[in-house]
Amino acid sequence: MSTHAEKPAETDTASQILDAAEERFRTYGYNKTTMAEIATDVGMSTANLYRYFRNKLEIAADCAKNCLNKRAELLKAVVDQQNVSAADKLEQFFLAIARHTYTEAKDNIKINELIAHIITERQDIVKLKNQHELAYIAEILAQGNTQGEFDVNDVIATAEVVHVSLALFQTPLFMGLYDLETFESLATRSARLLICGLKQHS
Repeated sequence: MSTHAEKPAETDTASQILDAAEERFRTYGYNKTTMAEIATDVGMSTANLYRYFRNKLEIAADCAKNCLNKRAELLKAVVDQQNVSAADKLEQFFLAIARHTYTEAKDNIKINELIAHIITERQDIVKLKNQHELAYIAEILAQGNTQGEFDVNDVIATAEVVHVSLALFQTPLFMGLYDLETFESLATRSARLLICGLKQHS
C-alpha cells in the first residue's frame, strides 16, 4: 500500500479494493486476476488503483494479512479461554486450525494460488504467522507447566515441535484427501498423542 499517511476516505477505498481483490482471487485465482479487473470491480481506473497499491502482489499480501488476522483471532480465543485445562486448549487448538484450513480449502479451491505466491514472494508474512502460532502454543504449554499438567523443560523448543506437528492441518493441498470428519479425527488423535508425551509422569 502507498506509504503516505492515509485519510479515512483513502482507508475505506483501500478496504474496498482488498474486498474486491479477495473475491477475484477466490473465484478466478491469483494468476488470472489482473489489476484492471480489480479496478473495474471497484469502479475506478487502473491508473487510480495504482495510487493505493504498487502491484497485484502487494494487494495479495494485504489480503493474506487480513485472512491471517481473522485466523489469529480464532486461535487467540482458544488460548484465552478461562477455566479450561491446557490439554483441552491444545486439542482445541489443533481442531481450530484443522477446521479453518479445511473450510477455506474446500470453499475456495483457487486460494492455493494465492498461498503459493505469498509463501514464495512474501516469506515475512509467513514468518509472522508462525511466530504468532508459536507464541500461542508456548502460552498453552506454560499454563500446563504452571497447573501441573505438563512437564516441559524447554517451552519454546517444545512449542516449535508441536507447531511442526500441525503441518498437515495447515496445508490446503491435503484437504482433498479427507472428508471433514476424518480430518478432525486425525487432528484430535494427533493432539492427544502429543499431550500424552507432555504430561507429567510419576
